Amino acid sequence: MTPLQVLSISDSVSQQVYSSQIRRLFGEADLAISCGDLPYYYVEYVVSALDVPVFYVRGNHAKKVEYGNAGQRTAPAGATDLHRQVVYCKGLLLAGIEGSVRYKPGPFQYTQRQMWGYVWQMAPRLLLNRAIYGRYLDIFVTHAPPWGIHDMPDWPHQGIRAFRWLIEVFKPAYHFHGHIHLYGPNVRYRTRFKETEIINTYGHRYLWLENLSMKEIAR
Repeated sequence: MTPLQVLSISDSVSQQVYSSQIRRLFGEADLAISCGDLPYYYVEYVVSALDVPVFYVRGNHAKKVEYGNAGQRTAPAGATDLHRQVVYCKGLLLAGIEGSVRYKPGPFQYTQRQMWGYVWQMAPRLLLNRAIYGRYLDIFVTHAPPWGIHDMPDWPHQGIRAFRWLIEVFKPAYHFHGHIHLYGPNVRYRTRFKETEIINTYGHRYLWLENLSMKEIAR
């Protein structure tokens, strides 16, 4: 099995990604994942430069409408929104939920109760995945972290209780999230929790996922 190569991004525009060197540095990626709080034009740049499937969720600072030289946009063109969706793509099972815990008025913020509702809405499809494919989920994509893992004690950066439950019950191989900013070269960004590798993808990460692969990858 050839390891899956993934470029993941969130929260901060990376000068390595948003550059003319993107194909030299990340051209072997099989897919890209955005965990939110990034300009739509930046995600579109990854779509056009790498020409691979790109999946995203919005962060709590996302704009409902983004204005730029190309006009206005309400989503990054060419990328797949994973919010409250369970998606099959070339042998991979992906699902996602946008936003953070609600800490002030504004879009893309949700109460813990609302997050529980979103997880429960996806549960029947995850159970169907198990019946069809023999597993519930490969990659779970969110903006906020799960409760008690990579989160912080202040209200805006609390983890989501429902995400931790989903990880325990449906056992995705990987959980990518953003929202928690990391500084310094030695800060911890990966945690193994039961059967899931949880990855804070602040800025960008380029990872080889040893136990996952894609079928019929079009280069």
